[in-house]
Amino acid sequence: MFRTQRGAGAIKQILLGLVLSVMLLGGIFLAKLIWFKPFNPDHYYDRVFISFAFASPELMTQTGMFPRWMGFNDELGEVSVQTTLDGLATMREALEMSRSYDADDLSETQQLSKRIFEYFIQTQVDAERFAFHDYPVNQLFGEQNQLPEFMIETHQVPDEGTAEDYIARLNLFTWKFDGLLGSLRYREEHGILPPTFVVDRVLTEMRAFIDQAPEEHPLYTSFVEKLADTDIAPERARELEQQVIAAIASNVYPAYRNLIAYFEAVRPATDDRDGVWKLPDGDAFYAAQLRQYTTTDMSAEEIHAMGLAEVERIRSEMLTILHDQGYEGDDLGAMIQALGTEPRFVYADEEGVDEQILADYQAIVDEVDAGLGDWFDDETRPSVGVEVRRIPEFKEATAPGAYYNAPSRDGSRPGIFYANLRDPAAIQRFGMRTLAYHEAIPGHHFQVTINQELEGIPIFRTFSLFTAYTEGWALYAERLAWEAGFQDDPFNNLGRLQAEMFRAVRLVVDTGIHAQRWTRQEAIDYMVANTGMPLGEVTSEIERYIVIPGQATAYKVGMMKILELREYARAALGDAFDIREFHRIVLSNGAVPLSILEDLVRAWVASKQV
Repeated sequence: MFRTQRGAGAIKQILLGLVLSVMLLGGIFLAKLIWFKPFNPDHYYDRVFISFAFASPELMTQTGMFPRWMGFNDELGEVSVQTTLDGLATMREALEMSRSYDADDLSETQQLSKRIFEYFIQTQVDAERFAFHDYPVNQLFGEQNQLPEFMIETHQVPDEGTAEDYIARLNLFTWKFDGLLGSLRYREEHGILPPTFVVDRVLTEMRAFIDQAPEEHPLYTSFVEKLADTDIAPERARELEQQVIAAIASNVYPAYRNLIAYFEAVRPATDDRDGVWKLPDGDAFYAAQLRQYTTTDMSAEEIHAMGLAEVERIRSEMLTILHDQGYEGDDLGAMIQALGTEPRFVYADEEGVDEQILADYQAIVDEVDAGLGDWFDDETRPSVGVEVRRIPEFKEATAPGAYYNAPSRDGSRPGIFYANLRDPAAIQRFGMRTLAYHEAIPGHHFQVTINQELEGIPIFRTFSLFTAYTEGWALYAERLAWEAGFQDDPFNNLGRLQAEMFRAVRLVVDTGIHAQRWTRQEAIDYMVANTGMPLGEVTSEIERYIVIPGQATAYKVGMMKILELREYARAALGDAFDIREFHRIVLSNGAVPLSILEDLVRAWVASKQV
């Protein structure tokens, strides 16, 4: 099983307590639930989920599903080679156990859970030989930037106990990074090294991260802000603050220095080949990535061709809008870039501009949230709201333009739409609506939060496990908001099409880099020419695709499948088609592979035709 430095003992105590309860109560049910094959497969799936959750105290904190007395809130998960191998073994065992349940003995809901569970686990098992083909330290989602973001943004400090937990976690940074270094060296021994630019990016980031006094560091200043909202006595608060400073100096900074030293030493062995084709059995690895992210059997060649066709279609629609508005020419990238410099479409560089941008995003979100009654019924609306915040400044230089974090399950934290304010002048007003619809409402916030709030299903189904579904829905939501009348202004519609073009281009450049051996610069040039996005933003995006091969193809593949299914249902049902019912079917079963989504929609259509 997975391990944490201190979590194994706590888990053993919990399990021992459960076993004693079983012995005292003589309960066969609990014995089977904990150690053997449960009667109900849903209980088994929950057991598997909990076993993985125990391996990640960070996940346990983030979800808010587990009580603190379980002893995880002062721990960090291990990221060693052995934990990865243990996880793969657990996957194989879980797949075998799930297959032992006879589908004929299960309810319809249980059969669906079994299909989804086995699809997900089978995908992981099929790709287990590529378990170390990733770059766990990278400029986008590496351990070196995700862990401090977790501490600053997710680890709450409502009282003295959680403040002590925070300090305990800071003191585990060196231990956690030691495991990370071991996994990096293991990858290096097997020919898995990131491109040179990735090394340069993370070195720059990490050097800046520790280039300040501990008492000026965000890990300290954010802690002080959290303490200010508690009832902790001032004298005790000062003691805790001093402990944070000491932990940063004695554990956090040494952990980063060790990681910096490793990358400085390994840099000469890296090169500028950016695609995963360079890795051992790289073509097969990329094919596995495409299957995992798109949940289809589409080849790189098919996805590339789809992208080229979509780029041409969207390009034509965008040029039509521009020409109708009096703009001349056919160099789309240059026209969009010029448009983005017009004063009416950009924010002035003045005091308070950051707050104004966030307020404008929040107003967009609130407006669309209030106007979707004709498109979603009350059962298909989340119960918790969404807030707009800026991406933490320490990571905004290499972060994407925006992203979404789900609300905590205990209700202590809302959904959060994070906007990147690294360059306010680069934020084009005509693209803001589309971004807000994608990240918040009716995009990720609707899908992810509704997913979390589902009842009567195994826990794993309340998580968004399939990128083609989750990102496909968010991209579909951009179009849906336009259909609902929220982008009547032609320039806002141009922003929508630019965003869709962006996802179509992704199909081309992701497959170009990883299957057709494009260079990083070739991909950047292609995206700039076809989207008109600022060079800095494009560069960050292309570098993202390099470190997450295949993921960027899922958006457009998923969106096109949802649109295809909607038009199938509309044609089959005619006047009986109800868009609110369609959205309920798409959202009410949680995240699913696209093949299963198609089965669900076809079954719904068939039920309406009876």
